Amino acid sequence: MSPPALRRIGISLGNIGAFHDGLGEFSLQIGQRIARAAPQWRQQHGIQFVFHLRERLFGSFGPAGDALGYLPVTRWQRLHHVQPHPFALWHSLHQLNKTRPPQGAAVRVVTVHDLNYLYGRNAFSTWRHHRRTVTLMRRTDVVVAISRHTAQDVEQHLDWTGPLEVIHNGARSFVGAPQAPLPGWADADARPFLFHLSRMSPSKNPQAILALAAAWPEMSFVLCGPPSDDAKALKAANRQPNVRFHLGIDDAQKAWAYAHCAGFLFPSLTEGFGLPPIEAMHFGKPVFLSRLTCLPEIGGDAAEYFDDFDGGSMRAVVERGLARWRADPGRADAIRAHAAQFDWDRAADAYLALYARLLGLDDPVAPARAAAPG
Repeated sequence: MSPPALRRIGISLGNIGAFHDGLGEFSLQIGQRIARAAPQWRQQHGIQFVFHLRERLFGSFGPAGDALGYLPVTRWQRLHHVQPHPFALWHSLHQLNKTRPPQGAAVRVVTVHDLNYLYGRNAFSTWRHHRRTVTLMRRTDVVVAISRHTAQDVEQHLDWTGPLEVIHNGARSFVGAPQAPLPGWADADARPFLFHLSRMSPSKNPQAILALAAAWPEMSFVLCGPPSDDAKALKAANRQPNVRFHLGIDDAQKAWAYAHCAGFLFPSLTEGFGLPPIEAMHFGKPVFLSRLTCLPEIGGDAAEYFDDFDGGSMRAVVERGLARWRADPGRADAIRAHAAQFDWDRAADAYLALYARLLGLDDPVAPARAAAPG
């Protein structure tokens, strides 16, 4: 029997330059699992997965070969994108991808993570982002949203009436991963602290945590994230002795902070999903979220919620939540069980199943988890 004719699926990361933020983490986790499944897809269906990304990131998902290829992003692809070989399906992994799908792509899929430009931006910025997103939708056949909240935004604000699926993100569990204390801390340090992890842009609302810290001087607060301009400015302006910043931490330090914190704070104003709260929940930790955008959907009954960002009100919410957590022996296990439903293998399997349906593949398709080594 002759092998199936070669077809290509493009997986476009756009201009992502690293994997340390939310979009990077999503791209890395989904991409790794697609790459694991690629050899069986090549053998069974004649499909090659081609990752479209910056050339310096070539090899991030394994060596190029018959099952896996790489295609460089260029600035001209924003205006005109032609490839010598057609793509049966082109999947842009996020809505901020400014490159066009290649001409002739039979099915064009976009994952929309959020429409956060609708919340809290000035009128010109909102108009500019909205125009770009509406233009993207005109070049899209199928939309995937990472939360029901985002799906509702797509339907309501983009007037989308085409195929729309919700595939929740996974969230890595750092339980059992190597740990290293944050600078100035030690494994035996008994000081309780409340932990926050984000890039600390205004939309993440770190100012609310500073207000909480001012209302709770006897509690320690640890704020971590990449060394963004926003984070650096916030650190430089801080004068509160009970607030400590650690920027540019690695995974071992992140795991240590999740494992040793008394609770995790995430009063974000706009989110499409929110990975750090689920990462903290894997440790069974009490998690405190804003009640805005998608966070109640993601946190469910496993989280506690801020109804406003007054420092005293936030302190009352956290104190009640910590007392509830201490008083209920099963609370930590319930939090862990909630976190377990957000699984990267499950998310990747859902994307592979979507590809199979869109390409009309009738045979069973290898899931990402079955293709993973070990």
